[in-house]
Order: sequence, then C-alpha cells, then structure tokens
Amino acid sequence: MAIDRNSNSFTFGFAIAMVIVVGTTLAFLSMYLKPYQLKNEKDKKMISILGAINVEADRTNAAEVYKTFILDSKVLNSKGEQIESDQNAFDIDVQKQYKDKNVAVADRIYPLFIADKEGVKYYIMPVAGTGLWGPIWGFISVGSDLSTIYGARFDHKGETPGLGAEISSYEKFQKQWDGKKISDPDGSFHPMNVSKTPVEGSDPFAVDGITGGTITSKGLEEMVNRSVTIYVTYFQSISTK
Repeated sequence: MAIDRNSNSFTFGFAIAMVIVVGTTLAFLSMYLKPYQLKNEKDKKMISILGAINVEADRTNAAEVYKTFILDSKVLNSKGEQIESDQNAFDIDVQKQYKDKNVAVADRIYPLFIADKEGVKYYIMPVAGTGLWGPIWGFISVGSDLSTIYGARFDHKGETPGLGAEISSYEKFQKQWDGKKISDPDGSFHPMNVSKTPVEGSDPFAVDGITGGTITSKGLEEMVNRSVTIYVTYFQSISTK
C-alpha cells in the first residue's frame, strides 16, 4: 500500500516521530555530557577559590593545585558558629542558597576554606548577591590576622560589558581590595564602602566603585558586607581561644 505523503496523517506522524527522535537524542546527550559539566563547574569553583589567595590554576590542574593549598574547611551557621553538617563545605552552593526564597536567612549555612601558602594561613570566604542584571558572586581571603584582605575574586552573570562587568577584572577592580580591612582593631565587623567617588588610598574600608556601574557596585557592597559579617563573628570566637 502506497503512503500518501501529502496527507495530514503522514504529516502529523512524521512530526511526532521527529519529536521523539530529537527528544531522545537530546536526553542522551544531556546524560552523556552531565559528568563533564559537573567537572567543569567543580574545576571553575576551585580556580576561583585559589584565585582569592592569588594562586593561578586552570582546568587541567585545578584539582591538584587545590589539594596542595586548601588544607581544611569549616561550615558555619547564620550566627557565625561552627556546626556539623551533612554537606561537605565545598558542595555548599551559596549562590543557590541565596536565591532560594524557601530557605530562611536564619537557616543558611556558610562554607569557610582554610589555605596554607608558603607557611602562612589564609581564610577564604564565599559571597553571593545580585548586581544590575543578575547574580554576582566571589571569594575573599584574609590573612592570619583575620582582618586584612589578602585577595578577592568576583564574577557575574549578565552585567553590562565595560560597566558592571568590570567587577571580574583584576587590574581594574579586584586588585584594590588587597590590604583592605574587614574589621576594626577590636575585631568587630566594619562594613566596606564601594564608593561612587574616588577613595583615598589610606582608607582601609573603602574601594573605588565602577564608573557607570553604580547599581552593580552597590550590589557588590551589600553582598560583601552581608556575607563577611558572618565570618567576622566566627573569627572573633577563634581569636579569643
């Protein structure tokens, strides 16, 4: 029996068959590529954490370099207290947690990574927030004095190229965080100011904002201050021991 290729039934049947074939192919590719995607995400996170202590790595050596420098990790609650958690510190997604409106602020948990670089201990804090067009995030490290910023790395999703996107530029924005402070001499938290106007180099609690990127700058300021205050509380508790 000849098939009428001009009939509606043939057209619908062909369309359904194509949907099944394409859907099956995409599902297979998604399953096949998922392990590679997860590895890329993990490597990228390691590279960002290492970047906060000014250690360079790439996807070919991220795991090896990470294991060399990151010696320990902690999990804190929203009060800055160390807690036992079923989750590994590395697996805690602070961005996802921040965006999830079903997770109460009081129930959020915070990973802290501890590094050793040339015999000096550094503490690395993840931060997550919102810029002008979408999520912003990063990692900030402090030295053994628990107050002086040693390095900072920030990134974004969807900020305006040449404006808000400059938060991911080391030379233009991130480098100026080196040497700034997150606490007063008594150890209490001191907020950082991402300033609209030029900052005097002697101000330990301020950096220049991004020209033309005021909303992104202030979003980053809010992100850093909201997150870092949790860690300062923890630093105060261990500095008195």
